[in-house]
Amino acid sequence: MECAKATLLSSHHRLTMCHLAVRTSKWIRVDPWACLQQNSQSPRAVLEHHRTLLKQMSGCIFSDVGTPTDYQPGIIRQPSLPIQHSLPPSKPTPGKIMSKIGDDIGHICCYRTRMQPFTFVDENANMGTVFRYEELDIRVMLLCGSDTLLSFCIPGLWAAPDLKVILGDFGVVCVPREGRDPNCIINASPLLLKYKHNIIVVRMDSDLETSFVSSTKSRRAVQCGDASVPRLLPQPVIDYILQQRLYMQSTSG
Repeated sequence: MECAKATLLSSHHRLTMCHLAVRTSKWIRVDPWACLQQNSQSPRAVLEHHRTLLKQMSGCIFSDVGTPTDYQPGIIRQPSLPIQHSLPPSKPTPGKIMSKIGDDIGHICCYRTRMQPFTFVDENANMGTVFRYEELDIRVMLLCGSDTLLSFCIPGLWAAPDLKVILGDFGVVCVPREGRDPNCIINASPLLLKYKHNIIVVRMDSDLETSFVSSTKSRRAVQCGDASVPRLLPQPVIDYILQQRLYMQSTSG
């Protein structure tokens, strides 16, 4: 989006809460890059950053949506430069994640070219243990709610070149929000219809309270002292909010 919301909490608080939320996860990590930049970064810039970073760290082959990789057997692709990271040993890096995915990559990627796999050794000292990888066709995608998907249709809100890259080169995974059906939004928009094949709509179980969790819903629950807060947020995040007295008034973010 072209500008950051003026009412958002500082990036320090938001980043800290994200870290606390995934602290016990063995496969989810938080990257602070966007928060550490001097200026607000567009979703397109963040997507491009992570695609470049994963290329360097994993040595895997990337291709844009619907554009197969030009596969050349026998060519060894490795990171050209060592990548510095400050993640604790227990947290996943792209290399660690890739080493565990193996043949199951087809189940989590929407697009994979038919190719004969080969392996190579990544000896990047910053990654610690040496890993072996198959050549994988991996996609970085934008995960968003259907409210964000709807915002793509508002004239002037997003830069047209950014939307073309996000929808055309990366693709979108859309989580439904209450009152905003992603399929209805897509079918009502010529732009989204053009890239419909690149938009994945997550199927939600309407019987589960967490099916439609959103940051807005969580903030409102905190502000109102709603009893549903423990079901919406991890306890470490709740503790941090209380300690820092966040969202206690009309602050959004």
